[in-house]
Amino acid sequence: MISDSQDRKTKVLVIDDDQKLCRLIKEYLEPLGYNVQMVHTGTEGLAMALEGKFDVAILDVMLPGLNGWEVLKELRKKSNLPVLMLTGLGEETDRIVGLEMGADDYLPKTFSTRELLARLRAVTRRTVNSSKNTSADLKGVIQIRNLSINPNNRIVNLDNAPVELTPIEFDILHTLAANAGIILNRDQLLDRISGRSYDVFDRSIDVHISALRRKLKEAPHKPKFIKTVRSVGYMFVKND
Repeated sequence: MISDSQDRKTKVLVIDDDQKLCRLIKEYLEPLGYNVQMVHTGTEGLAMALEGKFDVAILDVMLPGLNGWEVLKELRKKSNLPVLMLTGLGEETDRIVGLEMGADDYLPKTFSTRELLARLRAVTRRTVNSSKNTSADLKGVIQIRNLSINPNNRIVNLDNAPVELTPIEFDILHTLAANAGIILNRDQLLDRISGRSYDVFDRSIDVHISALRRKLKEAPHKPKFIKTVRSVGYMFVKND
C-alpha cells in the first residue's frame, strides 16, 4: 500500500448511500491522485472490500442492506483493510463502537475536506509504515514476561498463544512496549502511530487501549502491562 504522494494511486472505496456526498469525495480526492470507487449498499460494499483491491475504505454507519457495523464486523473476520468510519455529528457512541469493532479512525459527516485528507493520509500512512521492513522496524522481538511482540511479522503472543490485534492496536502496543517505563500522552501516541495531532474531543486512543487490555487479559485495577497515569497518559510497565 502506498500513499497519494507516490506513483501508484491509492485506491479508496467509499461505502455510503448518500450519492451526493460520494461524488463530492470523489471530486475532491481524485485530482490529488486518489482512485475513488463508490458503492451505495452495505452488501455490495463488503463484497468489494473483501476483493483486496483497495488501500482504504470510507464506511458510513447507516446503509441499506448490511449497515456499517455489520460490514465492519464481517470485514474484520477476513481483512485488515484500513477503515475510516463516517459518523453523525456528536454521535460519540457511534465512534466508540466503530473503534471497538476494529475501525482505524472516524470522521464526522460534517467534515471539512482538509480533515478528510488528513485522516485518510494518517490511516494509509500507518499501514504503509507497518508493511515496511526498514532497519528501524527490525529491532527484534520484545519479550516482557509472558508477552512477546514481534515487529517484523507483527505477531503478538501471550502465554505462547497468538493475540489477534488490529493494525492500530499493534502499533499502540509496540510503541508503548518499545518505550517501557516512559509515560506517553495521547498526543504523542497519535503522532507516533499516525502522524496526526490530537484534539481534546478525540478519545480514539482510549478506546484502542481498552480493547488492548481486554485482549491482553488485563485485570481492571491491576494492569500487568499498560498502566494509566491519570491526567497524563499511558505507560508500559517494565519487567519486575
